[in-house]
Amino acid sequence: MRNRNKPWADDFLKENNHILAEEPFSNKGNWQQSFSKKQPLHLEIGAGKGQFIAGMAEKFPDVNFLGIERVKTVMVGAVKKVKTAEVENAVLINEDAKDLRDMFGTDEIDHIYLNFSDPWPKKRHHKRRLTHEIFLEQYRDVLKPDGRITLKTDNRSLFEYSLSSFSKFGMTLEDVTLDLHELEDESNVMTEYEQKFSAKGQPIYRCEVINRI
Repeated sequence: MRNRNKPWADDFLKENNHILAEEPFSNKGNWQQSFSKKQPLHLEIGAGKGQFIAGMAEKFPDVNFLGIERVKTVMVGAVKKVKTAEVENAVLINEDAKDLRDMFGTDEIDHIYLNFSDPWPKKRHHKRRLTHEIFLEQYRDVLKPDGRITLKTDNRSLFEYSLSSFSKFGMTLEDVTLDLHELEDESNVMTEYEQKFSAKGQPIYRCEVINRI
């Protein structure tokens, strides 16, 4: 789906720079300074319209959340949600994070979330999957020892690929769920896509892995 151009987006984001990191690459290794207090640092890659990160920040005030979203018109929605939630523990990053190591220091992140990432179904595009070893190498560097990655998706093929990719890379699978909503997990915060797919009866797959070297 094409995102409509929002000519006012730049002004809106500037007006809310307390939510949006202005120079994210300059914050490498010092992201805790973006928050009012030092707490575990969690990162969502592909924050979308912000429902997940805003909800997580509300539910877990003892965690600092960062959300990366490269599409500016989508980021506007995320900023609105975080602003409406009136939380102080969520900061958004409007960048294309091609290499997380350019933006985050070694062992800086406690937890990474990959929510409904592009499945890139064609085999020749598998290197673009966020669970390909190219990206797992980045995660390993920025995650603390025993840091975690949580993946949620509605795509069975991507899920199976990811389980294999995590295992081959040496990460430890701790939790694998083939129907997340059947668990009625009260700690789960749904994304916009998750609501849409689950309403249609589509099972949601989730796994959690530990960064053990």
